[in-house]
Amino acid sequence: MTFITDPWFTVERIDETTFAISEYGHWEKVHSFLLLGSEKAALIDTGLGIDNIKRITDQLTDLPITVITTHVHIDHIGCHGKFDEIYVHELEKDWLINGIKGLPIEQIRKDIGRDITLPTPASFDPASYTPFQGHPSETMKDRDIINPGNRPLTILHTPGHSPGHVCILDENSGYLFTGDLLYTGTPVYAFYPTTNPVDLVDSLERIANLSGLKKIYGSHNQLGLDIHILEDVKEAVKELREKNAIRHGSGLHTFGRFAVKF
Repeated sequence: MTFITDPWFTVERIDETTFAISEYGHWEKVHSFLLLGSEKAALIDTGLGIDNIKRITDQLTDLPITVITTHVHIDHIGCHGKFDEIYVHELEKDWLINGIKGLPIEQIRKDIGRDITLPTPASFDPASYTPFQGHPSETMKDRDIINPGNRPLTILHTPGHSPGHVCILDENSGYLFTGDLLYTGTPVYAFYPTTNPVDLVDSLERIANLSGLKKIYGSHNQLGLDIHILEDVKEAVKELREKNAIRHGSGLHTFGRFAVKF
């Protein structure tokens, strides 16, 4: 259900204490997620930074917000600078502070400014867009628990798409927020120099074998995936290993409801 009207963000209520904040006007169709606890709120990623996501979170809660970073790519850290408490996996702390080495600003600006279908705010200029850089408040590691109050969130280190990529398991609701490890609509991209195909397949296998899940929320395209997609994931892991295809350059591989591109 959509209940906040905004020129850039689409807000949808997943349940009474969980919200998706989406940027459908950009070709990446990015989702961030706000999870309300009894004492704090957790914001999973902060979007593209084309517009100010804090304008939305301010309308949804008065609770102090902890930002949990699935990974340090620009479409997930765009509004990190609007928040005081930021968590990132320890392997990507340096990326957050110093940027990703080998990724030219010209490429970043080209990608952030193309194929936009909604009006952008006057403050956004792709020619001068600069990704967030700053020090995190805390670093995370596998199996850490971040609890905003009566809502334990378990951090699962799921490398592959990036070295410090994490998924977040909301144990009370059975929601798994998969970042860029698993989504539909476009291939899961694993062909960048900073990706590791072997780690990515291992991470897919890990989440496919989790129990008690009720819904999966990836960070792009379709909002909310049925858990039966994990059957496709299990088949993908098996087939990719049998075909010796888990390597850069092996191309596009499609499995039922999702695809992977190495």
